[in-house]
Amino acid sequence: MKIIIINGPNLNLLGKREPEVYGSKTFDSYLTELQSKYSELQLEYYQSNIEGELIDKIQEVGFSYDGIILNAAAYTHTSVGLGDVVKAVNTPVVEVHISNTHKREDFRHVSYISSGAKGVILGFGLKSYELAILSFL
Repeated sequence: MKIIIINGPNLNLLGKREPEVYGSKTFDSYLTELQSKYSELQLEYYQSNIEGELIDKIQEVGFSYDGIILNAAAYTHTSVGLGDVVKAVNTPVVEVHISNTHKREDFRHVSYISSGAKGVILGFGLKSYELAILSFL
């Protein structure tokens, strides 16, 4: 089974950025743990701060992978283009957020991705990614 985790803007700063919200672990170290725990999966990772590159990656994998785990970060609340591409591909997408976006600023309560996603997982820290993996098994 081929699953890709796609992270959006500023998530490359996990471990440094607002540890009280996002924790102190880097995503690379967490990814190593996930790949070890789910070694039977082909678990890939992609991160970009650029909206168009995220769209391009979803188009690239969206007809051949078994699952996409997407944390579009701030683009979740602003990008009609990302919402459209999630609806355009065949591969199921699970929208993930580390924090509970509904406990944050009002603008974070709106997602342009949710309506096209298989499901949404938020508020469980980095564990949200593992819960998304489990949804594909």
